Amino acid sequence: MTAHLQLTELVAACHWLGAKGWAPATGGNMSVREDETHCLLSESGKDKGSLTTQDFIQVDIACGRAPSGRKSSAETGLHTLIYRLFPEAGAVLHTHTVNATVLSRVEKSHALVLQGYEMQKALSGQTSHLDALTIAIFDNDQDIEKLASRIEHYAAENPLRYGFLLRGHGLTCWGKNVAQARQHLEGLEFLFACELRLRQLEKI
Repeated sequence: MTAHLQLTELVAACHWLGAKGWAPATGGNMSVREDETHCLLSESGKDKGSLTTQDFIQVDIACGRAPSGRKSSAETGLHTLIYRLFPEAGAVLHTHTVNATVLSRVEKSHALVLQGYEMQKALSGQTSHLDALTIAIFDNDQDIEKLASRIEHYAAENPLRYGFLLRGHGLTCWGKNVAQARQHLEGLEFLFACELRLRQLEKI
């Protein structure tokens, strides 16, 4: 599928997640890989529920700069990092949902481990609810370069699949294309909602 078609699919995904309230108040950012050296990333300060293809900026994956000079998202460095770390990644979605944000603060360790949920199989490569699914949690940082460096260091020594949580911030996830990234987002959000609800009930 061409980058143009992927971008059209990404715009539709942005409208979908905007309608769900998963990127409120212009929060969040989304991108697709254009080619080996560039990605197309949502422009800063735009409502994700009403984006058009014109609201995406070409960004150099190696350096994170936009040749046009337009202002890309504050988290540009995280998108470009994912494309560098995972050559198979074709789309990245970063959302600010209540479930992901709250659960990332409730869980005090550096990883959220999910097990026993049938919906784990919504994630590519997951074949059983019995497997432990680990989602890394990184402490939030306004210095994106520093944050990206910590994530890169972690990924050099630990598996990093599907996505990761930023504590008190939200979820960043990816897939080989927009459809898979969207599936991973929806599957993880369902799992986060279940886990958060379960923890609430266990305290009653």
